[in-house]
Amino acid sequence: MQPHLPRSVARITALWLCAALSGFASQAQAQTGNPGAAPPSAAPMQSSQLRAAPAVDPTFSAYALAQLCGRKDDNVAQGQCLGAVRGIIHGYQYGVLFLAQRKALPAGETQRVSLCLPDVRVSSIIDDFLSDTSQVDVDALKATPAEVALLGSVHMHHPCS
Repeated sequence: MQPHLPRSVARITALWLCAALSGFASQAQAQTGNPGAAPPSAAPMQSSQLRAAPAVDPTFSAYALAQLCGRKDDNVAQGQCLGAVRGIIHGYQYGVLFLAQRKALPAGETQRVSLCLPDVRVSSIIDDFLSDTSQVDVDALKATPAEVALLGSVHMHHPCS
């Protein structure tokens, strides 16, 4: 099963993911610093610092999210799944809103890429996602970012009309 996403949706999603990943990377870097350490010197950067972070976190693949959400008897896993799904959806919606405010999109484009989820329970979104991932090859799931797979599932099951 290969969902069809228009090129503009893919571009908007890619832009949003890049912005989100760079924000998370800088936040993680700020959190791992030693609060009692001396301020950084003006010495040249190490070669390890010059390398860019990977574009996709391999530990947060569609496969990992499906495995996490599939553990129905584990309350901790269910809480993590719920938080991840809500975070992905809210982040995407804020990204669409941000782009719509910053760039003049063609008529109807904002509605086309927006998520229409009035009165939709997160549990039903998770069930749809698990149903969709059960139909896809495991290797493909491992190579797909969780955000892309989840948002594709939401767009497929809850299109705006």
